[in-house]
Amino acid sequence: MSFFEKWKPIAAMIFVEFALAVVNALFKKVLSGGMSQLVIATYRFSIAAIFLTPIACLLERNFISHLTGRVVCSLFFSALLGGTLTQYFFLIGLKYTSTTFSCAFINMVPINTFVMALLLGQEKITIKCKSGRAKALGTLCCLGGALILTLYKGMPLISKPASEILEVNHSTRNWIVGSSFLFAGSLVWSSWFLIQAKIGKEYPYQYSSTAIMSLLGAIQSAILSLVIDRNTSTWFLKGSLEISSVIYAGIMGSGLCYVVMSWCVKQKGAVFTSAFSPFIQIFAAVIDISILHEQIHLGSILGSILVIIGLYILLWGKSKEAEILKDSPATEKNGQATLPVTSSPPRT
Repeated sequence: MSFFEKWKPIAAMIFVEFALAVVNALFKKVLSGGMSQLVIATYRFSIAAIFLTPIACLLERNFISHLTGRVVCSLFFSALLGGTLTQYFFLIGLKYTSTTFSCAFINMVPINTFVMALLLGQEKITIKCKSGRAKALGTLCCLGGALILTLYKGMPLISKPASEILEVNHSTRNWIVGSSFLFAGSLVWSSWFLIQAKIGKEYPYQYSSTAIMSLLGAIQSAILSLVIDRNTSTWFLKGSLEISSVIYAGIMGSGLCYVVMSWCVKQKGAVFTSAFSPFIQIFAAVIDISILHEQIHLGSILGSILVIIGLYILLWGKSKEAEILKDSPATEKNGQATLPVTSSPPRT
């Protein structure tokens, strides 16, 4: 393997995480300006659907013949969980906290997926083997980190003049409210994997399924927005920042990044792709401090470190288990893990 081929997936994933960090930073800025969360989601999903539909028609020309009522119904709930509700909860949490803090909850999605699969019997932990102990330890570390992130804000770590700090209400109450919505968003997003795993077996067309999900997500977000807030003035984008933010998020965040991540999963596997998720938090912290002039708190650092450590311990356990399953195909029949911890389509 040439040097370029070896490092291409790594460079691609670093690019993806940086692009997603920019999406979150842009959304933080427009939310601070008063833009509606559901309006953002509606425009973002609409642009993603428009962008992905020609690609699906070009690469998956026979996808329409495989669309059944059952598949459409599954895609509807997939859009509701992985799109509409996830975006709504995450954007509310982002409004009350910071870009860096919200990205910490993205790292919890693989852990939440694993715990849900464990409760539904799609995952098993064998304490007698090293991989099982690693998965249990990683899960406990991430849950501990989640508690710290939610309940402990801590002292500010960067001393800045008051005039340079973004004027956002970061009271303890708002911080807990934002944390609750972020945690709810990570749970809803994690449940999306359980539905998507079944959809992938019945309808293995990733571009068209994502395009349909984006279209359904746009319709759902629009309806929910009209139910919650009937003020039509919120639908008019104000200035170049709001326009460029939704266009960038739709094309890059829900379009190109998903294509690149799908390619990386195919080339290197889901474990490799998931391992890069903490990079989005690192990039977000740099943007927060240098551009948005946000404050970093001790609780965010401690909780994030614990979540990232737990994530990598769990991923290590999953990789070891995958090696065992590869060497012993009969193990899968005996009830070992059947649902991999994977990276998800970038939606935040």
